[in-house]
Amino acid sequence: MNNYLTQEAIDKLKKEIEYRKVVLRYKILDDVKEARAQGDLSENFEYKSAKRERGKNESRIRYLEKLIRTAKIIKDTTEDDEVGLNKTVSIRFIEDNETEKFFIVTAVEVDPLNNKISIESPLGKAIYKHKIGDEVKVKSVDGEYTVRIEDVSKDAF
Repeated sequence: MNNYLTQEAIDKLKKEIEYRKVVLRYKILDDVKEARAQGDLSENFEYKSAKRERGKNESRIRYLEKLIRTAKIIKDTTEDDEVGLNKTVSIRFIEDNETEKFFIVTAVEVDPLNNKISIESPLGKAIYKHKIGDEVKVKSVDGEYTVRIEDVSKDAF
């Protein structure tokens, strides 16, 4: 399992791990103790819920630590007019004649609801390192389509 991450993404993950270990772990431990004090554990929903939250937190910590351990650090080496990491790209979908803006990120920073796409996604892979005006064929699970890169900027939208 290799993850392509920027140093900034790794730093962000380390902060989340620290928060989960120092703050959240002790809050959940207090919740477990409080729920345990309420009596009969076999029918104690709060106790079961607190234990489940503790398991989720510990699982997330292990997942994030593995993500960092297996990460390959990448840097954006693209020119200003090329599609690259942490850049906003305006793309025209040729078949639909519609334009959309996307922010290019690493896989752990993906947020499709806010148009943040990964350089590892089909669209991200296809347009990565292409310049303004380039028409690119994108292969996806739904078939092939063509896009034109209308604009590239370092500004986040």
